[in-house]
Amino acid sequence: MNEDLRIGVIGSGRRGEIAVHAHKPGQGSRVVACCDTDPLAFDHNKKHYGTDVFMTRDYHELLKQELDAVFVCTPDFLHEEHAVAALESGRPVFLEKPMAITIEGCDRILRTAKENSVKIFIGHNMRYMTVIRKMKQLIDQGAIGEVKSVWCRHFISYGGDAYFRDWHADRRLSMGLFLQKGAHDIDVIHWLCNAYTKRVAAFGNLAVYGDLPRRTTPKINTKDIPSYFTEAHWPPKKQKDYNPVMDIEDQSAMIMEMEKGIIGALQECHFTPDSCRNYTFIGTEGRLENMGDGPTDPIFVWNKRKDRYRMFGDETHWPDPVEEGSHGGADPLIVAEFVAHVRSGVPTTATPQAARMAVATGYQATMSLRHGGSALDVPPLADDLARHIY
Repeated sequence: MNEDLRIGVIGSGRRGEIAVHAHKPGQGSRVVACCDTDPLAFDHNKKHYGTDVFMTRDYHELLKQELDAVFVCTPDFLHEEHAVAALESGRPVFLEKPMAITIEGCDRILRTAKENSVKIFIGHNMRYMTVIRKMKQLIDQGAIGEVKSVWCRHFISYGGDAYFRDWHADRRLSMGLFLQKGAHDIDVIHWLCNAYTKRVAAFGNLAVYGDLPRRTTPKINTKDIPSYFTEAHWPPKKQKDYNPVMDIEDQSAMIMEMEKGIIGALQECHFTPDSCRNYTFIGTEGRLENMGDGPTDPIFVWNKRKDRYRMFGDETHWPDPVEEGSHGGADPLIVAEFVAHVRSGVPTTATPQAARMAVATGYQATMSLRHGGSALDVPPLADDLARHIY
């Protein structure tokens, strides 16, 4: 294969702009078709991909074009429909995380990929962040011995803007933030521990945003909804214009019983003044913790015994340098790996099996917190799908 891959993008606005990293005419891939329901997206598409790019509001029309691969970057509740359609058309798919909003949806996508012998790749870009890769390297090298305990604390200062002003706030469309946001953290925990979750229990509630002023009608993908951090929207109780439907949790916590005797925990809060994603891994020979998830944030390792708390570790490690790019340089890396995977079959760091297990864990945790915190088993992937290489 010498010519450029011809790529189509379903959901070409907002997160769909990750496909710009695949637009390298003459270097292996180029975006030739875009689909979005928001006409404002097309202005950006023409800027990035040229005025001759095919544009449509109907993804069926996009799939009729001459394409070699498809990006699916639509809202979560459309992932299953769009991914299945693209796979059934015989095109390899880059699908944004979470894979789907139900376990059954994930398994349908994987089975469709298997039955049509088509590659499916899930955009778990945190596996490509240099701080996560450095932590993975240290753990695999035995820096803290055998991991037995792990937890993640995630403070999300922009939660009120990103998840409670549009469709994310409606559980019919997002299921909950253990999927939309937590799928990242669950996948990182699974990957660094080299173990999946077997059983979960969780609690959560809508503590802050539930009684704040709402819009009269929902809005999706409109330019007046900030999905980024803004200092003006503080404190949360003084804000307005939230989604009229709001039945997801703005704080939640889960306990994970994992393979290899590992116990894990994940806690999210979406009304904090600051942002931080902090992982702690404790093994038989030490503790490892990141102080932020940016490309220049340190990682500490404690491996000497002391009878007191020490803020700084016995060792300090730094992520490897990274070129510029969104999400700390992760987005260019994950897109390049997808293109290489389609063109020559190179193995991928993110896997569809792992993406499914992240959703399964988050989904069962969501069911637990909505049913009194009862512990629920996480169903494993069917053997035939687990064995299949997508």
